[in-house]
Amino acid sequence: MLSVLAAFLYAGRVYAAEVSMTLSDTQGNARAFDTMDILILFLLLAVVPSLLVMMTSFTRIIIVLSFLRSALGTQQSPPNQILVGLALFLTLFIMQPVFSQVNTQAYQPYKDGTLTREEALELAQDPMKEFMLKQTEKKSLELFMDISKTELPEIKAGEGPERYKQLGLTVIVPSFILSELNKAFTMGFLIFIPFLIVDLVVSSTLMSMGMVMLPPTMIALPFKIMLFVLVDGWDLVIKTLVEGFH
Repeated sequence: MLSVLAAFLYAGRVYAAEVSMTLSDTQGNARAFDTMDILILFLLLAVVPSLLVMMTSFTRIIIVLSFLRSALGTQQSPPNQILVGLALFLTLFIMQPVFSQVNTQAYQPYKDGTLTREEALELAQDPMKEFMLKQTEKKSLELFMDISKTELPEIKAGEGPERYKQLGLTVIVPSFILSELNKAFTMGFLIFIPFLIVDLVVSSTLMSMGMVMLPPTMIALPFKIMLFVLVDGWDLVIKTLVEGFH
């Protein structure tokens, strides 16, 4: 980020070193990209991972999957790469309608030259704001509105929750993340309950049999894995995650 900022400042002062690039589309129409376009492209490539985590369903999914692995007690199985890959593809599946709307409303008109860069960015925010606001708790919004001293205009006829779209991303994004953390931890608590019961039963059984030196986790682990497989645990978790965003 500091490198990109320095490049912006440098590009604004050194006019003699201005760089431009010309690309052609499928119809052969040439389009020039100035220094600012190139720098914005690099800036987007730098912040895309953060945007993926902060403004999509990725946060809730990866936290719930991590809680599931901890509840099973399988240490590093499934490995982190598998969990992150599964969370990424589930995020793409859930966010596909939103990305399609952004592509139709903002990117394609900007690519065709009918919208400016600023207009495209403004239109691209609307689908993302709508998605995040549907998943954001009102108390989280009010918390960050109170911290930032932001006030909304009075509710007009037929306006309702739509007026929250007037808020900036600096308020909506942290509110959305806080709501996602609350929901993910709630799901994690519910996931832990059945496995905790198995641990308690196994521990009580071993204690009554006098096997106090035998680790209960070693005996409980096969039963927890068998229970999870028999009830189609992966299907239930994935179905709950996906339907939770609808």
